[in-house]
Parts: sequence; C-alpha cells; structure tokens
Amino acid sequence: MDFLFYILTGTLILVALPFLLLGYLISSNFRKYIREKIKGANDLPYLKKSLWIHASSVGEVRLAKTLINSLQEHGEIRPIVLSTFTPAGFTLAMEENLPHVFRLPFDFPLWLNPVFNQIMPSQLILIEAELWPSLLRICKNKNIPVLQVNGRLSEKSFERYKKFNSFFLWMTEAITLFSMRSQKDAKRLFALGVSEEKVRITDNIKFDIIPTGSDTHDPLVFNTNSFLIVFGSTRPGDEGPAMEAFLRLKKDFPNLLGVIAPRHLQRCREVEDLIQEFNVNYTLYSEAQQEEWVNNPCPIILLDKIGILNSFYAKAKLAYVGGGFNPRFGGQNILEPAAFATPVLFGKHMNNFEEEARLLVESGGGIQLQKEEELYSILKKFIMKPKLREKAGRAASETVRQHRGAIRRTLEVIQETHPA
Repeated sequence: MDFLFYILTGTLILVALPFLLLGYLISSNFRKYIREKIKGANDLPYLKKSLWIHASSVGEVRLAKTLINSLQEHGEIRPIVLSTFTPAGFTLAMEENLPHVFRLPFDFPLWLNPVFNQIMPSQLILIEAELWPSLLRICKNKNIPVLQVNGRLSEKSFERYKKFNSFFLWMTEAITLFSMRSQKDAKRLFALGVSEEKVRITDNIKFDIIPTGSDTHDPLVFNTNSFLIVFGSTRPGDEGPAMEAFLRLKKDFPNLLGVIAPRHLQRCREVEDLIQEFNVNYTLYSEAQQEEWVNNPCPIILLDKIGILNSFYAKAKLAYVGGGFNPRFGGQNILEPAAFATPVLFGKHMNNFEEEARLLVESGGGIQLQKEEELYSILKKFIMKPKLREKAGRAASETVRQHRGAIRRTLEVIQETHPA
C-alpha cells in the first residue's frame, strides 16, 4: 500500500506541477504560500526527542495552547514543537508566543523528512481531526508513537472514510491511541474497524480552554445602556440574515450594538461590502478610537483582528455563532460565549459540534434555530425578557463548568503513550 500511495501521490504532483509553476510566476501571494510550505521547520534549532504537536487552525491552536501550558505545569521536559496548517493558525500561535512554531509542509516525504531530521520527535500529537497519510506513515516507519487528542469524527467524514475503509485503516495504523471527545466519535471509529483497545474517551478539552473574563482583552468601553449582540465566527451566508435581523431589531431597540466577526479575516473586505449595501454606519475594530467610540459609537463593529472575539463575548447580552446553516461548514465553537453566561444561538447543521450543541440545548443555555428567519424573533424574545435571558445564560455557563476535566485525562494518555 505504501508504494502504491507514493506512486499515486507523486504522479498527482507531477500533473499539478505546471499549474503550480504558473501560479508561482503570476501571484506574489502564491509565491509566499509555496515558500512557507516548503520551508517547514528550517528556522527552528536542531532538537532531540521533541514532543511534536500539530494544530490545524485557530481553534486547534487555542486548544494546543492549553495543552502546552498544562504539560509544562506538570513537568514536561521535552522541547515542545507546534506545527500549524493555516496562515491564521500560524499567526495566532506566534502572537501567543507558543514554542517552536512552524507551518506544516506539503504531505510528502520530500518535504516532511527534513522536518523529522530537524526536530527528531519522540512523539506526535494530532489535535482533533488532522490526519495526514505521509506524516503518519513516516512516524510508523520510524517507530514514533502518535496520539490523536480531542479526536472527532463527524458524520460527513465518517461517510467519506467508509467509502475508502481500507485506506483509512492503513493510514491510521500508525496511531498508537485515539483519545476521542465523545462516545459517538468513538463508535464511528469502531464502525470503521479500529479496535477498541486503541480508543479512549477523554471528553472535550474545549470545555477546559474557555477563558474567564479576567484573562480577556478589554478592546472597547461600552456605554452601560448599550445592549451588545455578537455575531461570531460567521461564514458565507451568515452575515446577510444577521444584518437583516439586527437592523429590524434596531428600529425598536435603539440602544442595540452589533459585532460581526467573520471566521476568516480574509473575508473582511467581502463582509464590509455587504454591510455597506445596508446603508448603515459601521466601523472596523482596527480603526475604532476609544474616545471617539465612547462619544459616538457606530451601531455595527466589524471585527478585523484575531484573538479578541472572547472579549466581546464577555460583554455581550446575546450571541449568535455562525456556520450552522450550511452542512459544509458544520458550525463553529459555541462554548466560548456560553462560558461567559451569554445565551448562544446557532443553526441546525452542527455536525462538527454535535455534543456541545446537544448539551447546551438540553440545559436551555443554547437555542438551535431550524431556519435563518427565526433569528429575528428569537433575539427579540430574549431582548424583551431579561429574566429568561439571565436564566439561559446561567444554564450555558453551568453546562461548560460541569463538563470540564478532559485536559487531566488527556495528560494521562499522553504520559501512557510516551516512550520510555
């Protein structure tokens, strides 16, 4: 299987090479992307017996930060290395001063082998759903134990892997232990043929990584009479209904303020164009001046900076988290506003956050909308009924508090799979 996989992958690279070269010649952004991917870990010092953690993007990097801090607090002496896949994840990791950060190169031995030579990992930890065939096979051939932590396997991924079951089992043969976040995720692994001996349920670390109000930034001072609604981690298709609902509400509740935070910052220009179509005053967070803001706040803030969304959740009276009305996106992190006792609304397609959605809905701290048109009426109900809003907020924060503890169990399985 190894030989066949590398032949097929190599052939695909050769077929794609002319198009890659063309993109490299005509696009400066593409040139930058290729250089970063090829560079790998070249900027890092030579390390021995490192603990390599891979986190794909922003959410996984936040989880990695909590994991790294906990490892260090419990006496981890190996040098820790963190790789990311997306530029946003890399940027956040650098801003958080996490150790030995680099971009994961292309998943092929030509670019991966230099990384192994540079950092000489003694263990690889994959966060959530990051499975790279070449990376895993190299670990298998080098006898490097691999642990998947906070593992999740959505229904969509499960159906895809079922079609290529033999490939999935070959690819994951290198994984020493799957540390899954729910029974449902574990059952999907069993259905794919993974043995029960290789699977543990350690629950969801995201319940442990939610910040408290004391460790968030304080980006803007709001008038005490303001009623803040945050539309967080929005994806394409979310901002239009959010704007329509907000502006309808604004007519009846003039003290409303809205924050729109796109999941990906590269969409800010697109979202800004959409806001302008509604002919409403707005400001970019990066351009908001504290004194001017307090004296004359715009009704809409477009959040164009990574790492401060929780600061707004901490101040919000209500939150809507995007990505839940398109099964392709599968929702976004709804625990962040919930931890601040903020009632959280989200859509019906939460396949990447199934367990979190179920727990919040059952407790009354989360409201799952079946269609976008419900956004206006549900927000209005919570605005008009402060006692209902406060009750839902308490239920949300209590749900988060009750399900903490996964980080401790995860540290135990890391130690268990740590080579002697």
